[in-house]
Amino acid sequence: MRDYKLVVLGAGGVGKSSLTVQFVQGVYIESYDPTIEDSYTKEIEVDGRACNLEILDTAGVAQFTAMRELYIKSGQGFILVYSVTDKSSLEELMAIREQVMRIKESSNVPMVLVGNKCDLTNEREVTPEDGIEVSKKWNRTPFYEASAMYKMNVEDAFIDVVRQIIRKEVQVSSSGTQGSGSHQKEDVPAPASSRKPSESRKKPTPVAAKPTPAADAKKKKKKRRCVIL
Repeated sequence: MRDYKLVVLGAGGVGKSSLTVQFVQGVYIESYDPTIEDSYTKEIEVDGRACNLEILDTAGVAQFTAMRELYIKSGQGFILVYSVTDKSSLEELMAIREQVMRIKESSNVPMVLVGNKCDLTNEREVTPEDGIEVSKKWNRTPFYEASAMYKMNVEDAFIDVVRQIIRKEVQVSSSGTQGSGSHQKEDVPAPASSRKPSESRKKPTPVAAKPTPAADAKKKKKKRRCVIL
């Protein structure tokens, strides 16, 4: 069983705790009580893989935002939540996402965008199209409109980010396997799509040396492909 750490981020009052408790315990929390930090665990199976999730429900109110950096450093996947009844909560996520990218030093971070409280149709300030537009700007980050009250798309959002973490692990593992036969130092590896099958394995050969049968066989070896089940 693999352990994964998820972090739920967003402005205060958007329903982060309600989404988290609904996912973990199947219970809806109606009253709003500002969270400082709550941690939950849940064992699930994702695509046949047993996963133990540690979910950190973070504070959204201003006085606790200084703690956010610590949560982001330790997190592997992120659920970014806004309320469809509060347009400013979506705008606040822009800065939160930039903080995640900066701290993780990557633009490829497992993440989902969640518009909570979609059941409150009469109070809506943010349309589904608004969420889709933000998703596109964020390199097509998976987007869900959810209702913690009715358990709508709650499980889907959490499972999606776990799938992204698993996919990233497989990619990293694959890259490490492909580069394990080379002793050359590479400062920045080329993207897989632009790298020839034998490029990462090729070693400098003395001018007078003739290629050996083993070297020829190695060059002809097909690049390993990983299939995510």
